Amino acid sequence: MKKLFCVFAFLIPLIIHAQTTKTDVLILGNSNAAFAAGVQASQSGASTTILTQRDGFNLTDFKSWPLGGVKQAFEKNARKSSKLADDVALPEFTKQMVNAIIKKWADSSKFLSVINNLQYYEVKRSGNGWELKLTPEKSIKAKVLIVTDNIDKILPSLKIQTLNPSETAKINYAENLYKTTVAGISGSAKFLPLQNLLIENQENMLYIRADNFEIGQTAGVTAAKTVLLKSKTSLSNLKGIQKELLSNKLPLMPFEDVKITDSNWLAIQKIGITGILKAVLKDDKCLFNAEKNVTYDEIKQPLKDYYYKAQIWFDDHQNVHIDLENTISLACYVGNKSVEATKIELQNKWNKSYKFQSKYDLKRILTRREFSVIVNDYLKPFDDVNVDRSGRVIR
Repeated sequence: MKKLFCVFAFLIPLIIHAQTTKTDVLILGNSNAAFAAGVQASQSGASTTILTQRDGFNLTDFKSWPLGGVKQAFEKNARKSSKLADDVALPEFTKQMVNAIIKKWADSSKFLSVINNLQYYEVKRSGNGWELKLTPEKSIKAKVLIVTDNIDKILPSLKIQTLNPSETAKINYAENLYKTTVAGISGSAKFLPLQNLLIENQENMLYIRADNFEIGQTAGVTAAKTVLLKSKTSLSNLKGIQKELLSNKLPLMPFEDVKITDSNWLAIQKIGITGILKAVLKDDKCLFNAEKNVTYDEIKQPLKDYYYKAQIWFDDHQNVHIDLENTISLACYVGNKSVEATKIELQNKWNKSYKFQSKYDLKRILTRREFSVIVNDYLKPFDDVNVDRSGRVIR
């Protein structure tokens, strides 16, 4: 009898544990933002559960989604589900078809799970994470919670009366906040600063608008990094989030005239974030003007802000043309590189690697595109120079 009691006592924790589902990231909602957050968090390596609480997702036309990693992942799974070759155009999908694709996707995924038509009645803190009570005996526990709707059900656990979703800001070059962007909002001159995504005094929870695909993707990366680094959202690393989002083809600067398909897109994004070259803001659009010639006055102060040695170079080169030869001189002086070796390298890269259409000519004034690519490649201001949460350069 004593032996039987010991066995039963051993089984009780297992039975209780079986009533609790654990996940790294839990997302509430069935919108574009919820879908993007879930896909991105799972692709970033975190076990992710999306609780739609409805009969599947209610997504807008996938063809209108921003071209990037999440859309590409959906298209790949849509082709797999429909058995379509890469050179065959995808059809118009109904809501039923979209949800069938997502179900097959989630069923075969190691990191992504989608649960439909399942309600919860209580949310509460569980250590540094969260617990959603489905019944008195069943619950879902998560390390990070992303909410895209029904915030009123969450507020009691936060011990606050109201909470607004993350707000975007309009690019303003009189301030440095744009350097902290974690999402560029397509079709506008707006971006999301990291500080607006994080919720003060509310660790490991993000609240985003249901209709914003880009911010959903950002929330997914932020949540996944929090989990994988065993950290908390308040300690989110700006540069780490930015780099992963760029690697997943999410524009952080909303340049209307430089698309993801552009061979120099990444370099232009990085230089745009640093502010070494600034966009033109017109009619609520953000234009980089990649083919315009770069000017001495526009790069002088931003480069001096980033590099002490740039101050000396500009003092020694007053009002010179920013042609290829002077740009090489600047990059080599600041970056401690050989001028002659760099000239040879650039000549080899010019058309083949950089995909420039122009001819390699040391005396030709550079376009903003060419200057961005060279400075990004040889000085790496985005990758190697940090900024704080206000966008101030830390040297």
